Amino acid sequence: MGNTANPMTLVLATHNRGKCREISQVLKDLPIRLLSTADFKNCPKSEEPFETYLENARDKARLVSKHTGHWVLADDSGLEVKALGGAPGVKSARYAGEEVSYLDNNEKILTNLKSIQGKDRAATFISLMLLLSPQGEEWLSVGKLEGEIALEAKGDHGFGYDPIFYLPNQKKHLAELSLEEKNLISHRRQALEGIKKHLVKILETTPLFFSANK
Repeated sequence: MGNTANPMTLVLATHNRGKCREISQVLKDLPIRLLSTADFKNCPKSEEPFETYLENARDKARLVSKHTGHWVLADDSGLEVKALGGAPGVKSARYAGEEVSYLDNNEKILTNLKSIQGKDRAATFISLMLLLSPQGEEWLSVGKLEGEIALEAKGDHGFGYDPIFYLPNQKKHLAELSLEEKNLISHRRQALEGIKKHLVKILETTPLFFSANK
């Protein structure tokens, strides 16, 4: 896209290094200056108080936008398990309680599914991404990854529920895939591809960025 004299500054509304790595990998070919909330002092953090992915993502984006004045990309992701009635869903990060580790959340899932076998262990990762302009315009994209909850944790890559999420087609746990392999199929990658299309169009049609992309 040519020189990057006036690249868009896009702030990722997360401190999660794993998410930042995944997003940076997908958007690396765009003339965008990527930052995260960790790059700003006293950047507010959403408590994710809502019952939908959209409301939580919007809350994150608006808080960061107000604090930084930049374009913001926020997401709310969750794991939905069939046998648990769709739980943990929007509460995925706090399934085992406040300020818990990924290990705690994984252990609670495995414990709650101890007597469940077969298709009832089916699960879906969902990612809803929201791109917010400094003027308050929104663009949305959703991605999903189907799989099942394994009987035990396995793998050293990824984060969150990746170690217990089994991919039947790959015959591997998500945490056994490299970042590059994961980014080919993940729910976040799918949502990002939609956002990336929006970004390309914005970069090509917005006067502020247009000259930088010739």
